[in-house]
Amino acid sequence: MAVIKETNRPLVLTAVMLAMFVSAVEATIVTTAMPVIASDLGGFSRYSWIFSAYLLMSTVTVLVYGKLADLFGRKPVFLFGMSIFLIGSILCGLAMTMEQLIIYRLIQGLGAGAVMPIVTTIVGDIYTTEERAKIQGYLSSVWGISAVLGPAIGGGIVAYLSWKYVFWVNVPLGILAMIGIGFFLKEPEVEKDVSIDYWGAVFLTASLSFVLFWLAEGGQSFSRVSFLSLLIILVGLGAFYLFVRVEKRAKNPMMPFSIWKNPMILYANIVSFTTGFILMAVSTYLPTFVTGVMEQPAIIAGFTLTAMSIGWPIASSVAGHLLVRYGTFTVAFSGGISLIIGSMMFALMNASSGPLWAAIASFFVGGGMGLTSTGFVVTIQGAVSRKERGSATAANMFMRNFGNTVAAAFFGAILNYALLQYFIGKNAAFGLDDINLLLTDEGRNSLSGAEIEVLQQALNHSLQWVYIGVAVFAVISTLFILKIPRGKELAKADE
Repeated sequence: MAVIKETNRPLVLTAVMLAMFVSAVEATIVTTAMPVIASDLGGFSRYSWIFSAYLLMSTVTVLVYGKLADLFGRKPVFLFGMSIFLIGSILCGLAMTMEQLIIYRLIQGLGAGAVMPIVTTIVGDIYTTEERAKIQGYLSSVWGISAVLGPAIGGGIVAYLSWKYVFWVNVPLGILAMIGIGFFLKEPEVEKDVSIDYWGAVFLTASLSFVLFWLAEGGQSFSRVSFLSLLIILVGLGAFYLFVRVEKRAKNPMMPFSIWKNPMILYANIVSFTTGFILMAVSTYLPTFVTGVMEQPAIIAGFTLTAMSIGWPIASSVAGHLLVRYGTFTVAFSGGISLIIGSMMFALMNASSGPLWAAIASFFVGGGMGLTSTGFVVTIQGAVSRKERGSATAANMFMRNFGNTVAAAFFGAILNYALLQYFIGKNAAFGLDDINLLLTDEGRNSLSGAEIEVLQQALNHSLQWVYIGVAVFAVISTLFILKIPRGKELAKADE
């Protein structure tokens, strides 16, 4: 492996961990505060778009940033992406309406696509395969710290300050990460004459945008069985077809299809896509269930989600030690079983289960995510050369982000449809935005006991369909894990 000798590895690792913390804590803080944000800004029917907008841009750009990092180096691309992310974060805190917040989340996501794939690739550059497996203990500690601090900070901000500050707390931390990587990471010279796959980025963006819009708005803004619905689907599929054609002919394709010929990479990426559904459903709707159905405060809802972020780093640390000894398949299969246990608990959860049940289920899901994701990243980075490492790492994260993005719209559509059907079936004079009233004490105090009961039963019924979907994707993920090649040796392509 061509380790970059001049790089100050301890300081770069510290900056990488700080950048990872910014990304990790952003998710836990925002999801914890979202019930209050939705109640303040209104528009529960657009709830899923707060996540979809962010994930759409980060999903599309992660491949672009990964390729640019291979062409121009990790440092300049990271600094650019983090700058955009911080600008978007500042704007999100200034949003006055749900529509403005969605636009600013698009900007935030535009920069976020650079953070995780590039800092993960930097770790792949400065450490060998065996070192990367062991260094996961350090990296996973970031998720543990963010798991504890994120909900606490988010709940405290919501309770004592304004939700606007949940977007601003990361700004100084992001600046410190930029300084650390900017000054202490030394990279080899890159080629001067490079070609960028602009058309690939354009067609992929168009394809994802149309598909996501159809999933999120179908059945609300337009009928799913209509000419407009069919047109949106056809345009999305057509753009994806053009994307595939462009990628096959591009000199430096944004997504090199050659790396997918490796069965390890192929099935790892497929599982990353399916587990992305699980992660998004739990992260997005667990606080809503605990707050709206169980009538717990935002800080308790945040700590039930914290359990997932605690299970993740613990499992990730264990996976780093087990990978060299037992191989990727054994570690990933153990993660699949953990995902099934956690998702089944969610599917059986109801209003009387209590926050502890939700936290335990969340912990098992986090354990499954830690075991699978760690094994995949370490193995994929060891299976390719340095000049492909950025693209390979980005492709894996793209698949998880793509799963997250589709899931946000997919489960949002399921939830909204189930709510509307429940209200129709009960002849209840409620709409989707009335769910906002369940998410704060002030809102519940404005309702009668009978109205609260109807809304809570509707939300409970609808979210159970979401969690049934989570269980289905956990089983699908485990079935794909069974296709991963067996073996104890990690692939090595560090030269």
